[in-house]
Amino acid sequence: MASTASDLIKFEKMATGEKSGTWGTLANVAMSRLEEAMHDITNISLNSLSGGNYTLNDTQYTEHVDGSNTSESHCKIVKATGTLNSAEKIIVPLRNHLYLIWNATSGSYAVTVGGSSGGVIEVPQGYLMSVICDGTNVEAAGPAISVAGVHATVTASGDITSAGTVNVTGDTAAGDDAAIGYTSAEGLILTGQGSTNDVTIKNDADADVITIATGATNVDIVGDVTASTVNADGDTAASDNAAMGYTSAEGLILTGQGSTNDVTIKNDADADVITIATGATNVDIVGDVTASTVNADGDTAAADNAAMGYTSAEGLILTGQGSTNDVTIKNDADADVIEIPTGGTDVTMTGKLTLSKILLANTDTDTSNTGSVTLDFSANQNFVLTFTGDVTLANPSTEAVGQAGVIVCIQDGTGSRTLTLGTDYETAGGSGITLSTAANAVDVIPYFVKASASIQLGAVQKAFS
Repeated sequence: MASTASDLIKFEKMATGEKSGTWGTLANVAMSRLEEAMHDITNISLNSLSGGNYTLNDTQYTEHVDGSNTSESHCKIVKATGTLNSAEKIIVPLRNHLYLIWNATSGSYAVTVGGSSGGVIEVPQGYLMSVICDGTNVEAAGPAISVAGVHATVTASGDITSAGTVNVTGDTAAGDDAAIGYTSAEGLILTGQGSTNDVTIKNDADADVITIATGATNVDIVGDVTASTVNADGDTAASDNAAMGYTSAEGLILTGQGSTNDVTIKNDADADVITIATGATNVDIVGDVTASTVNADGDTAAADNAAMGYTSAEGLILTGQGSTNDVTIKNDADADVIEIPTGGTDVTMTGKLTLSKILLANTDTDTSNTGSVTLDFSANQNFVLTFTGDVTLANPSTEAVGQAGVIVCIQDGTGSRTLTLGTDYETAGGSGITLSTAANAVDVIPYFVKASASIQLGAVQKAFS
C-alpha cells in the first residue's frame, strides 16, 4: 500500500513496512511542515495582476527539509506584496486552517481572501487580519489590525459593545470611510466618506435625522430645531432653498427659493401672514399693518392694485386699480367719501367740501380763435378767448351738469369779430350774443350747465376797461 497524505497539513502517512531506513528524514519533513503551519510566513507578490486571482500553491509531502519547496497554503502567515492596479483576491484551499493575512501591498486597493467558492473577507491595505476556513467558507477570526505606526487600529466586522466609556485620543483623516476622533481643539470628531452623505445620524427607526452631504459643509436636519437662541454668523446665497443668515451690515437675513414665494411667514394656524413672491422685492402682508409711521420711499406704478408711494416732486402718492374706482377713501362706517373712477381723473366727493382758502379752477387762455371752436369743459372751468376772426362755439361733449364759470371774449386789434352759438348754448329769449366791436374790447359771458346739451348763457357784460 502506497503512502497517502493527511487531510489538513498533508503529512505523509506511510503504509506498513514502507520507507525503511528513511524515517528520520521523513520525520524532519513532517516537523518542517508542522513548523510552517504554526509559524512560517510565505510572501506572495500580487504585483500588476490587474484583477486576477492568486491561488496559494498546495503541494503535499514532497517538500524537502530545507524548505525549498514550501507549500504556501500550509503557512501560518501569508504576506501579500506588490503594487496593485485593482482589488485582488487570494484563493485558499477549502479545508480547516487558520491564516494571518498581511496586506503589505501599495496602490490604495484592498485584498480579499476566499476559497474557490463562497464569500470573501476584505483585508485593508496595511492591515493584518485573522482568517479561518472551516472547509466550506472563509470567515474573519478577528479584527483587522494596522501594522503601521505605534498605535494599532482595530477594524471589527460586528458590533462593539463597551460597558464603560470609549475614549478616542487621535484625529481622523480625510480618507476615513467612517471614524470617530478627538483633538483638544475640535473635541469629538465624526468623519465619514459616503457616496451620498459623509455623515448621517439616524433615529431608532433608521430614518435620517442629521446629514452632511458628501464633500459638503452644509448640515441637513430633517425635523425641527429647538434652541433657546440660534445665532447665524454668515451670509446667505441666491441659490439657498431656505436659509437664515447674518452680516454686520444687513443684520438677520431670511432667504428662500420657492416656486410661488421666496419667503413665507405663517401664523400658528399655518396661514400666510407675510410673503415675498419668487424673484420679487414686493412684500405681501395679509393682515393689517400697525405702525407709528409708514414711510414710502419709491414711486408707484400703473399696474399696482393698491399702493402708497412717494417721490420728491409728487410727495405722497395713492395708486389703485379697481373695476369701479381706482382710489376710494372711506369713513369709519365703510362709506365712500372720495372716489376717483377707474381710469378717470374726475374726483367725486360724497359730502360737502369746506375750504379755509379759495377753490381755484383751471382756466383756458387761448390767444388765437377763429372759425369753429369747441370748448373743453372737462379740462377747464373758465375760458379766456382772443378772437382773431369770427367764431362759432361748436356743441361740446365734455360739459358736466352743475358746472358754472365764465367765457371771456377779447377782440383783437382789428375788432368787429362776431360770435355764433351752437345749439347747445342757450340765451334768454333765444336772442343770441352780440359782442362789443371795438378793437381790443373785453366782454364777459357767464354760463351754467343745466343738463347735457344745455349750457345756459347769462347776459353779456360788455366793454370792460
